[in-house]
Amino acid sequence: MPSGPCALGIDLGTGSTKAVLLSTSGTQLSVASARVALSRPQPDWVESDPEEWWSSVKKVVRKVLGGTGACVGGIGLSGQMHGLVLARADGSVVRPAVLSLDRRALGDLDAYRALAPDLLRTLGNPLVPGMAGPLLHWLAAHEAGALEEADWALQPKDWLRLRLVGQAGSEPGDASGTLLFDLRQNAWAFGLMNALGLPTSLLAPLGRSSEVAGGLSPWAARELGLPAGIPVAFGSSDTAAALVGTGLSVVGPVQLTVGSAAQVVTLRCQPQADPGLRYHVFASAVPDIWYALAAVQVAGVALTWALETFAATWEEAYKLLAASPEGARGALFVPHLTGARSPSMNASARGGFMGLELGHDRADVLRSVFEGVAFSIAEAAATLPELSAVPSLYLAGGGSLHPAWRQLLCDVLDKTLLVVEDPNASARGAALLGGQAAGIVGEVDRQPHAVSRVQPDRRAHRLLGTAFERWKDAARLSSATMGPQPGR
Repeated sequence: MPSGPCALGIDLGTGSTKAVLLSTSGTQLSVASARVALSRPQPDWVESDPEEWWSSVKKVVRKVLGGTGACVGGIGLSGQMHGLVLARADGSVVRPAVLSLDRRALGDLDAYRALAPDLLRTLGNPLVPGMAGPLLHWLAAHEAGALEEADWALQPKDWLRLRLVGQAGSEPGDASGTLLFDLRQNAWAFGLMNALGLPTSLLAPLGRSSEVAGGLSPWAARELGLPAGIPVAFGSSDTAAALVGTGLSVVGPVQLTVGSAAQVVTLRCQPQADPGLRYHVFASAVPDIWYALAAVQVAGVALTWALETFAATWEEAYKLLAASPEGARGALFVPHLTGARSPSMNASARGGFMGLELGHDRADVLRSVFEGVAFSIAEAAATLPELSAVPSLYLAGGGSLHPAWRQLLCDVLDKTLLVVEDPNASARGAALLGGQAAGIVGEVDRQPHAVSRVQPDRRAHRLLGTAFERWKDAARLSSATMGPQPGR
């Protein structure tokens, strides 16, 4: 462990918590991760226990420090976007956190649609039930007591910061993904909150991502094995932090990040919304810079589900990719297991297998799952106008490490993939933001560093292109015919 100051980054993900320790030059010194559980108490509900988040944070921080926290000079945070944590002023939670995959607030989108068009336009984003605004509206109708008991309605990493410093706050990166934020004014949409009948007092004050939000409290310091008073930055959402972590800080390039979900992102100088609202526009961790995001609701989540369902290991699944030809001999899989995001933004969409026949085997079925996720990513990416202007995409994320999976993504997208081999991009970005806030880390890279590249195979792209067209028809059919089941 170096004697000089280090920056600690904590990333509170959907399925895991991760911590990294960086030197002042940005070199990763250590990393640790821990799984966190999701619960589904009712159909279409997805929740998590923030107290388990806290236990996982303590575990990964103590592990990454290796027994001493004396070198930590700044702490930064990143976390899963959307969802909702109702918290009291002391950081205790009123109820389990509701996550972005939750669809209980699907009907509450009607309250948004009934708003004046001018109010809706301030959001600059499509309506998604797993965002904080619709969830808050649902809770106001169904759990009014919980709302009355809460002092704050927070995003996951903002709740974690409350635990660390004892003060509530948020920042534009996460706030712009709540459907409670005026994108053009870069501020909370209090007028929209009033129109929805929601208490504006639940929204925390906004800061800047690389600004100090407070010092580590004595209680949190004891819990984590760190000295009290360490500056803690506001941080940002996991996607915005990942852009800092990989070094994507200029307008022009496009980056694909694959993890539990998948995101295709590009930076913009203006918060220009898509007229068709097929993709999102959110604030980045850099002031006056925004990013357009084409979102795939489930990527790694769909692959993990398939492996668990078919009792396959990752090693076996990757081997089976080569055992079935491009197009999986006609087998198709639509991965809309929790609804669809870009381009349809159809939260009622359902997934499914199509085109199956007796001649299909295990390899075909599993390959169809990988192809279905890749097709979903390609369909989302095509909504970004910037895509056609670039010959290559940066590829990041812990869900894109295997060469066979990378090649499949490359062949479907028909773009060179410049591999940014840092599966810890969000946690790294969080640490950089923490180091900047504390004044111990200087300028970050202005362009991602690609360690390798993957070139598309023209023959494979041609065969996959034919399957992709069939997949689009299957996805439309699945969304049109397989709505919510009775009682849900």
